[in-house]
Amino acid sequence: MADYTYRQGQYLAYIYLHGGRGHVEIALYFRFAGRLAVEKKKLIARTPGAPRSIRVLVPKDQLPELA
Repeated sequence: MADYTYRQGQYLAYIYLHGGRGHVEIALYFRFAGRLAVEKKKLIARTPGAPRSIRVLVPKDQLPELA
């Protein structure tokens, strides 16, 4: 099982289901900016300078259901 909190799991599931939206859109959905924690844990990757390039690095079967 991946090492993330419930909230971070929801964040990852959202990104996975909604195709790597921008950080601002995700932060608005969750009402917090959780990118730094999941990025530091190497749970997501992004291409610098490329909009909407967030990729989830956790296998789909290790992601929680989006609540």
